[in-house]
Parts: sequence; C-alpha cells; structure tokens
Amino acid sequence: MSSVSEDLGCRRGEFSRKHYGSVELLISSDADGAIQRAGRFRVENGSAGENTDYTPGTWHRTDVHLENPEYHTRWYFKYFLGKVHQNYIGTDAEKNPFFLSVVLSDQNNQRVPQYHSILWRKTGTQKICLPYSPTKTLSVKSILSAMSLDKFEKSPREIFHPEIQKDLLVLEEQEGSVNFKFGVLYAKDGQLTDDEMFSNETGSENFQRFLHLLGDTVTLKGWTGYRGGLDTKNDTTGTCSIYTVFQGHEIMYHVSTMLPYSRENKQQVERKRHIGNDIVTIVFQEGEESSPAFKPSMIRSHFTHIFALVRYNKQNDSYRLKIFSEESVPLFGPPLPSPPVFTNHQEFRDFVLVKLINGEKATLETPTFSQKRQRTLDMLIRSLYQDLMPDLHKVNNMLNRRSFSDVLPESPKSTRKKEEARQAEFVRLGQALKLKTTVKGDAMANLATTSFCKKEPWESQSFCSNFPHEVVCADSWGQSLLVSTDAGILLIDDGQPSVQVFDKTLQIKQMHVLEALDLLIARTDKGKDSRILVFRLSAVQKGIETKQMIRSKYDCRENKLERTKGCHLYAINTHHGSELRIVVAIRNKLLLVTKKHNPRNILTSSSLLSSSESPVEEFQYIREICLSDPPVVMTLVDGPTGDSDNMICVAYRHQFDLVNESTGESYRLHHVETNKVNFVAAIDVYEDGEAGLLLCYNYVCQYRKVYPFNGGSPLIQPSAYDFHFSWNQVPYAVVCAFPYILAFTTDSIEIRLVVNGNLVHTAVVPELQLVASRSDIYFKATAAVSGSSDSSSKEMSSRSSPQTPTAYDMPECPLSSVEGEVPCKNLYKIPLSNLVGRSIERPLKSPLAPKVITTTPSSGIASLPVTHSLSLSRMEIKEIASRTRKELLGLLDEPIPKTESAQKQKKVPRRQSDPKQGAVRSTSSDRIISGSFESYSEGRHLSTSSDPDTLANREESSPSSYPFQLISLYDEDIIDLK
Repeated sequence: MSSVSEDLGCRRGEFSRKHYGSVELLISSDADGAIQRAGRFRVENGSAGENTDYTPGTWHRTDVHLENPEYHTRWYFKYFLGKVHQNYIGTDAEKNPFFLSVVLSDQNNQRVPQYHSILWRKTGTQKICLPYSPTKTLSVKSILSAMSLDKFEKSPREIFHPEIQKDLLVLEEQEGSVNFKFGVLYAKDGQLTDDEMFSNETGSENFQRFLHLLGDTVTLKGWTGYRGGLDTKNDTTGTCSIYTVFQGHEIMYHVSTMLPYSRENKQQVERKRHIGNDIVTIVFQEGEESSPAFKPSMIRSHFTHIFALVRYNKQNDSYRLKIFSEESVPLFGPPLPSPPVFTNHQEFRDFVLVKLINGEKATLETPTFSQKRQRTLDMLIRSLYQDLMPDLHKVNNMLNRRSFSDVLPESPKSTRKKEEARQAEFVRLGQALKLKTTVKGDAMANLATTSFCKKEPWESQSFCSNFPHEVVCADSWGQSLLVSTDAGILLIDDGQPSVQVFDKTLQIKQMHVLEALDLLIARTDKGKDSRILVFRLSAVQKGIETKQMIRSKYDCRENKLERTKGCHLYAINTHHGSELRIVVAIRNKLLLVTKKHNPRNILTSSSLLSSSESPVEEFQYIREICLSDPPVVMTLVDGPTGDSDNMICVAYRHQFDLVNESTGESYRLHHVETNKVNFVAAIDVYEDGEAGLLLCYNYVCQYRKVYPFNGGSPLIQPSAYDFHFSWNQVPYAVVCAFPYILAFTTDSIEIRLVVNGNLVHTAVVPELQLVASRSDIYFKATAAVSGSSDSSSKEMSSRSSPQTPTAYDMPECPLSSVEGEVPCKNLYKIPLSNLVGRSIERPLKSPLAPKVITTTPSSGIASLPVTHSLSLSRMEIKEIASRTRKELLGLLDEPIPKTESAQKQKKVPRRQSDPKQGAVRSTSSDRIISGSFESYSEGRHLSTSSDPDTLANREESSPSSYPFQLISLYDEDIIDLK
C-alpha cells in the first residue's frame, strides 16, 4: 500500500449539505390570513453557515457543471449503436429477465481499448468498464460476476437479430429525456395566488428582457425542433414561444404570458395544463425585496417539484435567484453563491440552466418518478423477453456456443460468411437508427456546437516533462514534489533539474511530508526489513542547500522508530493541530505512536537544532491493538473531543470496522456482500464537524456517517444521510476535494460530486498513475516525443463522430501516430485551488532555491529572485496591507529598515496580473513568476523570502523575526519588511 490512496489531508475541504439549502415548512395563506396549503421544501437562498472560512460568492464558482451528462451516461447510443457488439438475454435466480450488451471500443479515440458493458434489469441499468487484454479472453460469466450477478435461472444466450438495437435504445431512453421543458410564470408585485399569476396577460419590460436572456422567440406553427408538448400545427397553444439549445440540450419554455388567455376562465386552465405539468417552473416576480415573496405552496400542482424564484434589481442591473425543491428531491448542484446575486447576465443564464437541468434529473430519482420508471422498465424487459425467447429456442447453431466464450466477434469457419453478412446488416441498421434518432432530436445535439472553451477545474498542468523513472510514491513539499523512484528519492520542481535526496538503497514505499511540523515520515523496504523512519525537513533541506553527500539507507539508522520492524502499512491523522498520531500496522497488530507536545515555535526550534539530532526522541509509544486479520486499508478518524473518542477505520476480509484507539474495541461499520473484494480506500470526511467515512471498494463508494460518540463508542446505524454510488470502472485510488471526488484507474479519471455521487466528467488518460494527492494532485501519464499538435485530429474526430466529446479530453497528451516513436511519461499537476475554488494555505516555501525571473534590464536594475507565495487568510492580508500602507505613508514612528538588496533595487518593471492563471507575470516575459496569487482590494501580495544569505543576516540580528517581501502593484517599489 502506497500513499497514492491517501486523501487530500486536512485540505480536502468541508463536506457540508448546508450549501444546498435547508428543509422548511412553507405555508400559504389567502388575503384573510387563512391557511390554504402547506408543504415541505428545501430552500436555497445562498446563505451558508456562520462559520464559513471562504469568501462568499467565490469558492463555488468551479462547480457549475451538468450532472450525469448524457455524453457520458448514454452508453448504448454512444459506444454500441452502429458498431459490432454482442447482446445477451437471460433470467436471474429470482426468474427476472435481464439483457446484457458488451462492446470492445476505443475509449474516446485515445487508443485505449476497453469493454463497455450494460446490464438492463427492472431496477435500472448498470454500466461498467473492463480492461482489455489481448492474451486473456473475457467471458459473459465473468462480466456478469463483476456486476454482482452470479446465479441464473437460465443461462444467457446471444441475440443475433439486428432489430434488437432499436429495443435496447428504447430501454436506454427510459433514463430520461435529453430535452427539457420548463415553465415560466410571471408574477406582479403583491400577487399571492396562482389564479392571479396565471391571469397576467402581458409581462413587464424587465420580464421581456429576462425572456430574451433565456432563449429566442420562435414561431410555433411549422416548428420542426423540440416542441415540449406545444401545438405546432394549429396554434392552439399560442403562436410563439421561447426556445434555446444549451450544451446539446434542446429547451422549450412554457411562458405563461405566451400561452392562450381566457377572460371567462379565471383559473386559466389552458395555461395551468402546461406549466402545472412541468417538473421545473421559473417564477419571475416583480417588486422590491421587502414585498411579500413567492412560496411554492401558492401553486396548486402535484407535479412541479422545483421552483426557481427570479427577481430583477434595476438599480444595479442584477438578478437574484432562490431555489425551492420538494423535500424528496435529492441534492443537486451547483450551490448558490452567497449572496445569490448575479451582475453578469450571461453567467446568470448559464447558472440557472445548469441548475434547472440538474434539478429535473434529480427529481426523476424521487419515489414518485422512480417507481413509475421501474414499472415501465420491468414491463418493457418482460415483453421483449417473451418476444425473443421462442425464436432463440428454435435457433440451434454453432453461434450460440459463444454464450459463455469470448465476447469478441469471432465465429467458427463454417459460418464465417454468414456471420460477416449478419454483422454488416447489424452495423447498417444501427447506423441508420443512430442517424434517425439524431435527426428526430431524441439524442444530444452535436457537441461541437456547445461551449467547449470553458476552462474546467480539473484541467492539468505540465509539471515535469519526460520523467524516465518508475514512481513508487510521492508527497508534495511546498511547490515541489518529493518522489520515491527506482533511482532513489528525488526532489522535483517545475522547470528545475531534479535533486537527489537519498540514493536507491533507501526504498520508500509510503511517505508523508508534514511541513508545519518539520517532519518527513516514511515507510521503507518490505517484509521483515520494513521500518518507519522520521526525518527533520530542515535537516533534509540543509543537506540540499549545502550539497552534502547523498544519504543512503545506512545513514538513517538514527531515524528508525522503535517497535515498527516488519510494518506493512501506516496512517496518520489529517488534522494534527494539537497532536500527531501515527498508527502502524504490523501484520494483525496496530501500534499507536504519538508525537510529544513541543511548545516551542517549530521554525525557531528547528533552526536551532543541529542537523544530526533525530526527531525519533519526540515520539512515544502509547499502546498496541490486536486485530483478527492484517488490515488492507487504514484511516484515522478524529473524535469530536479527541479524548478517548478517536477511532481507526480498518478494512480486511469482507468488512470495514471501527476500532477505538483508547480501548481497542472493534465495531462493525460495513459488510461487503460480494465474493471478491478489492478494497480501495476509506476517506474520513467531516460533515459540519461530524465524522463521516467514504468507503470505497470494487465499483462501490459508500458514505456512512459516524454519529457523535457515546462514552467512546460510535453510534453506527442506518441514516437518511447515508448514500452510495457506483464507479464505471474499478479505481485503484480515490481522492476527495470538495465538492469533487476523483477515482483513478489505469487509463481514466472519473470525477463525481461528493454530496450525491453524480458523474460530472470522465477524462481518458492513457497509462495513468496517481503520484501524490495530499495537496495538489500529481499524476504520471503517457505522451509522445513528437511535438506536433493533435488539434487537427481532434477537429476531424469531432466532425466524424459527434457523439465523442473530444474537447473534454484531459490531459492533452499527443498520441504517437508514427510507428517507431518512443513514448515517454510526463508528470502533470491538477492544482487543488482549482478544484475547491479557493486559495490553499502553503505552510512553508519550496525547499528548492527561489526561481529567478530574467526581465529586460533597465539602468541599474538587476534580476530579482521571486519566491513562492505565503497564502494567508483574507482578513490577515487586509490587516497586513493596511498596516504596510500606513508605514509607507510614514504614519508610524519607526522607519522601515531596508536591506542592501532593497537599497540597490529602487525600481522594478511593473507586473501585470493574469486573471486566468491567478499569477503575476512580467511584461517582458511570459513565464509565471511564482505561486498562486490572489488579487485583493489593497492590490498587494506577500511572499516569503528564501534567500539563504538574507535569512542568515536577519537571523543574526533578530532570530525571532521573519522577513517578508512586499510586491506592490501600485507603487512599483519592493520593500523588505521585518
């Protein structure tokens, strides 16, 4: 077990449902105050908890995505239809019929062959990817076993009729429509009943401007696009409507003022017939914020589950949004900003449409709709089974022998010609069906017409090109990466040569770099020789700076922790603010080791300690805990008090258990009901301060909430908060970065949302290896030596295969197109700040030397070493900037001392802020200077100085003071402050 399955540590972000609203009882009353209706709705108004530590309206901007997008979920249309594939029919042990489809496909044109498999049952569809091996055949039985279907009443038999494709496409369409119809209701100020709202003949100028933002006005008569139930022949539902296409989805709006109006009918039944039967309705309400607000209970509809309340503020030309979701609707994103006010109208439109599409998809999972869908699916499957089985019993030829053989399209020689003719007809019919479905509008529009220019938060950056070594494990150290390879332990930084820290005699299998504690923890060797070693980071860094002899395994005798010989796994607590805890697994024994409390300042104490002093003496053995089996996965769970309520989650055999650190008592957390178990990870997340666990095994990710501890024992019981979802492919590592959870396989990254498990994106990355994930995510992937761009091939691919989302592929690794090219491996980085949408604290600077940026020299100006940023909170930045501004204006008594370097360098070229990268760039160089800077109202940034000479000089004069370098974007001066 290496550290690649570790999580993002204490930087994983909060797991909270409060961002998605709270359930309230909403009551509607008439003009006399009498209660008319009441209902329980989840209300989202953008307000977060009082203890939020992020800047409102900024952190969540990364997660505006369509959930379960059709170009990732409609597998049969995308991968199967129009291609040679196999379809099987059978019945399970309960005599329920099922259908199985298998195809060998090239994953997104990335030359990664995979088996895509779909299992249709009355409970729904199950989809998995299985790796392709040219030497190992894949049987139908093994595919069904991977889908937890091992027992059959009737063995699966292959279906050869080409017409089966049409029937299976109908089964897939039961997952929901790719097109949507939304109601739009206009409400004047003071209107509190649905009769009043539906009786508005026309809307205001602000309402018309809002409709123009939503879409285009189309004439219904003769309309050939998606009509959303409106009459396009006789104008019985109005003459015009609002229509748009958004990310491949056609949307028709049922606008109340455009539907037929009747002066005699006060209830406006014709309007209610359409809007009342829409799952989602937008309510545009006029008036000030202080006026009575709309409530869902004002609308008499048992079908509408989601209301989006929109208000327009003419003073600042902004829209305010509020979402009401019926209580049974599962959580869906994106969460509203705080406050939920949008001044950018295009951003508001995109946000609303994504929110409403996701909301309608989530509503289909409520019992009201899911039970109907299950009954329909069961009826269709049974009817299709009854139609096909008589024909299958009549057919008795050699082709049926493939039922439990290789699923590849192979056939005996005696029937080869007949099989080739059948396959040709099979493909022809499938392609015709695909074209017909696309033209009819029942498939997503060509993705080439959708917005692909948007930069996604999971897009990777190149960190190290042509990395030749095999990676065992790694961890981030400042902006650098400490990597254990077959050539030894290397320290790598972007754009700099790697530095060897230890030679290859020291084989590190697992490591943690704890910058705040000045510690490096590592598990070395294997078997009986394995040990836990602890080093001081300051001593390792000093060896790098002074270019001492590279240390070997034999130089680390003083760094071995006692009692850890023979260990095969260890884990540390992620929130080690008060005490660092290490649990070491030696076969079926757990050793609890803690770090003694050191009140001294870490930086000051480490600078005074000699390099030969080992931190081993700071650790103490606490106790030993015996388990029934050796753990495969191990995670520490912090209790609410930290006093006798800390737990250890261990996975072994077919179960996850919780073990009390103080008493050693074990509690069953989850039992896995499968024959074979592949444990992946147990990730501790803290939902609003309470512990929870994401248990990952096989294709499954299960969330279990661990309730407050009662006398040291966790309350483990089923909860409404518990949920589970399935990955499309078995991952070997899972990383959580709220709001996302990422699964890494050998050739893809599957990205889902933590709160509901919904799929957001699947990125195909050939020969993928996760390297580190406790801070920024680093991975290794294949690239070609050839530097030619693959943009032209992507354009051709998108034209020839519109169902393939090539523009979303990540990372952009050019593929070898010429035989003989030698593939290479590159290291890529996904910045954690991009995923969670806010700056991440970097406790210490990079251990490597500061980067030097060469600018166009002016008279008497030398190049400046610029170091990595020290990320502080927004309030700290404001306080420091305000104090510094006063100092610059001479409002403080003591002058600011300047170092010799500052006196020589009075002026520097002005630097420009790059809003896309969040970095500071020189006007004469396009190279990023350093770090991940944020723009603040004071217009200044702080960065730690890592110049050894400067540090040494200042430590002599004042050991307790630390130098900072202030870069002012306004004054063009660089001032060194103490």
